[in-house]
Amino acid sequence: MTTVIKRSKIAAAMAGVMALTGVGLASANDTSLSRLQAEQTQTNRANAASQERIDSLFEQSSDLLADYRAVVAEFEALRLYNDHVQRLVDDQNATLDSLQRQIDGIEETRQGVVPLMYKMIDSLDEFVQLDIPIHREQRERRVERLREVMVRSEVTDSEKFRQIIEAYQIEMDYGVGLIAYEGTLNFEGQDIAVDYLHVGRIAFLAQSLDMRNAWVWDNDNREWSRVDDSFLNPLTQAIRMSRRQTAFDVVRLPVFAAENAE
Repeated sequence: MTTVIKRSKIAAAMAGVMALTGVGLASANDTSLSRLQAEQTQTNRANAASQERIDSLFEQSSDLLADYRAVVAEFEALRLYNDHVQRLVDDQNATLDSLQRQIDGIEETRQGVVPLMYKMIDSLDEFVQLDIPIHREQRERRVERLREVMVRSEVTDSEKFRQIIEAYQIEMDYGVGLIAYEGTLNFEGQDIAVDYLHVGRIAFLAQSLDMRNAWVWDNDNREWSRVDDSFLNPLTQAIRMSRRQTAFDVVRLPVFAAENAE
């Protein structure tokens, strides 16, 4: 009886110890689990924070990369534009150099053109004096105007040259066509109202307005000579032809040759 009781007590004591030990182990396991859960939570938070920083850095990197690419593109555009502007500047500098050379050449040309213009005026004056006296006074005044314009500073050299060339052109025009105009002829000291007629520079004639007298210019002797009355009607017809008062036709006119006037 005693032995059984003792064994029972021992067993009860052992069970109590085991129960206490189990309670201790369960308590220890709960503490470790809580710690592990806390650490896991901390780790998750840390990972989340790290991921947020990674995401933020990635976004910043993406923004910086986009900015970098934009800067590179802008730099390339500016480089191309600068190259374009430089080519324009180079072309403008070349144009300026060309213009400067032309200006220098113009000045040299001007130094040669001005004496040439004076020579042309002198030659024109001499020609007018030696030519048959078609519009004599008008032509002499034209030469004088050219001499006056040469010393006017407000008139450009190009305009002076243009007027000289124009005067030469007018002189050329006198050499063609059948032209009549009214004027006054001084013959043997008497002024006579006449119709002048010139056939280019081949013949220069005059007929009194009453159509009773006619003259032909002798350029060798620089004087007027009376023509035969047989030329009065043809001369009248030629004057009317020049004024478009009658149809053009063949007429016989006196031409002053080297020895005679017919």
